[in-house]
Order: sequence, then structure tokens, then C-alpha cells
Amino acid sequence: MTETRAQTTPGDILSDIMVVDLTTMMAGPLCARYLADMGAEVVKIEPPGGDYMRSRPPLRDGRSAYFAQLNAGKSSLQLDLKAPDDIARLQDLIARADVLVENFRPGVMDRLGFGWEAAKALNPRLVYCSISGFGQQSPSRDRPAYAQVIQALSGYDMAYMGYQKDQAAPGNSVLFVADALGASFALSGILGALRQRDKDGKGHHVDLSLMAGMFNMMVYEVQAAQFPAERPRAAYHPLKARDGFVLVAPTTPKNFRFLCQAMERPELAADPRFDTVDRRYENWDSLMQIVQDWTAEREAAECESILTRAGVPAACYNSVGQAISDPALGVPAFMAQLSDASGALSVPRLPFFLDRAPMPVGPGVPELPDAGRPFPVGSAPAAAGTAAFSNDETERDT
Repeated sequence: MTETRAQTTPGDILSDIMVVDLTTMMAGPLCARYLADMGAEVVKIEPPGGDYMRSRPPLRDGRSAYFAQLNAGKSSLQLDLKAPDDIARLQDLIARADVLVENFRPGVMDRLGFGWEAAKALNPRLVYCSISGFGQQSPSRDRPAYAQVIQALSGYDMAYMGYQKDQAAPGNSVLFVADALGASFALSGILGALRQRDKDGKGHHVDLSLMAGMFNMMVYEVQAAQFPAERPRAAYHPLKARDGFVLVAPTTPKNFRFLCQAMERPELAADPRFDTVDRRYENWDSLMQIVQDWTAEREAAECESILTRAGVPAACYNSVGQAISDPALGVPAFMAQLSDASGALSVPRLPFFLDRAPMPVGPGVPELPDAGRPFPVGSAPAAAGTAAFSNDETERDT
């Protein structure tokens, strides 16, 4: 057992809360980092040799920037759960914790001896959050389920394909939408459970399903599956400009009127194809072709400038790097600076600000500790435990 702690400057909201973080991959670590941002003391439990996500690209002098973003402000504790002393240490941490977050496949924590019932016996006030692909009670609970699996099974990928022109197969899947949503929904569940504990003094098991999270995001698609629309939903196409692409979204009657004025095409407002919202949707492709004839004669930035000044929702298509470096977007306000032995990097803060409770991201990233460094434990009684903590990704869901 070894431990290191990142230097933190905690916020005040959860400064009296201690979290045991038994997660890897993305959804679980991100949820736990959000708790750290709010001031909680978060102890990340790693197997001997460390979380394998420490080697995930992009790397800076061998250190993972990906890992850094997900684990800023936490402590790091290596435990070998084949060792009786380390089993007792984890039991002690759970007995003293307010929150435990885990993202093993359902049933794994029970086999390790640290499932909800065992943890509740150690600490009846514990808020225990399980993040998995399908939920603890689902018929599919035993299926391995990373974000891409959930995005395919939930209908998200096919729904997205349906909005593309002439696309005969789902697109390549590389963005972890289900994980990012799962982290946010898990945070909400934990905060709600802590609030209820304030009222009745009892812990809760928060059972977070990535599948349910995806369904909560697909508002239109879930309803359209039950009540099919008479016509396909209008999609906002990338419109060609001289040097790139522009998105134009004349959603409301006012937006459309401003668009006609900005393009110096006032007659379009009275065109029988476009003079009502319904007719515009019926003839959406024709309208977008007219707009693209206008954008194609201009550079993307010029199109964006003309349209936004006129009150038309419009945007150039940025790369992530362009968005970060564009001062007009205000990105620096929600980015925080971290540092470790490989230098500095920027990561996103929580996407909201509270006027009386600053929530700075912990400025440090926990280093993989050297052997033999002690971790202070309390005097809570330790129950019997068996099995080993594993770095095997096949046991993880998110």
C-alpha cells in the first residue's frame, strides 16, 4: 500500500465530504473529479503498479494528459487486495467515507467483498454510487459495456446517421458521449443522496445506467420513436464557404426574417415555400441550398460575422484547438491550469459558477507513489474481506 496526494485548493461546498474512488476509464473518474472540484477529499484507489489509464495518450514526457484531466485534485492510494493489511485499509476508508464511487461490472464488487450490502454494513451512512452500462438490475447487466457499445445499442448512432445526407452506415465512434453524460448524472444522483442523508441520516445506493443516460439525452428521438413525425426532422447541414464550412440555424420566424435581410434577399420571406415555419421545414433542403449559394461566395468568418451581427444563429466549424485559442468564445474562463512533473496543462472546470462558492480544480495531479509511503488510517473496525483488486479492464464498464 502506497499513497500520494495532489496539492489542492478545495471549494467549500463539499469540504466535509470524503470520497473513495474505485473507478477507472472515464465516467467514474470524471464523476469523482467533479466531487473533488466541489471540495470533497477524494481518495483514488489504484492497483499495484497504478491505474493503466496513466499510460493513455495524449502523453507529455510519458505522463497522460487524459489521466490528469480526469483525476486532478485527488489523492492516490495503491492497494493490493490480496494483502490482508490493504483489505483492512480499504474497509477502514469505507467505514469513514461519505461517498464511494465504483464502475465495475455489476457483481464484481460483491465478489471482491465490497459490494453495497457489505459497504452498508461497514457504514450505514455511506452514499454508494455504481456506474455501469445497463444498471444493476438490468437483464443485460453482465454484458461488457463501454460508451461506444451503449451509443450503438441505445439508438444514438443510428439516430445520428439518420440526420446525415446519403450516409449508408453509422459513423465511426470515438467520442465518449455516454461516459460524459453518465459522469454528470452520477454527480446529480450523489448530491441528491447526500441531501436526503442530511434529512434521515441514512445512506443510499445510487444505481447509474449509461443506457438510461443516453435516453435522457435523446428527447426528440425517444418521442418520435413512439409517435412518428409526419416528416423527418430538419437537420442543420454544414454549408460550404470559400475556405471551410458554416452552420446556419434560422430556427424561429425572427431568425428567418433576419437571415433574409442579412443575405439581402427580402423576397424569400414572402416566398410560398418558406413563408411559414411548416413550409420552411417541408422545403428545408431548398432553403439551405439558397443559403449555401450565398455562403459559398464568402469566407466562413465573414459569413459568421454578417449573420451574427444580423441576429442569425451561425458559426464557423472550429477544431478544438481553434475554440480554445479564440478569445471571443471565453474558453479561458472555464479552463483551469494544472501542473505535474511534466509541466502545465489546461482542463475544463465544472460548467457552472456559484457566486459564493468557488470551485477551483485542484492544481496538482496525483503521481504514482513510491513503495513504502504510509497512508494514515483511522481506528474503524475492519471486517473480513477476500479477493484482489484488479486492473483488468474486462471487469470495468465505463
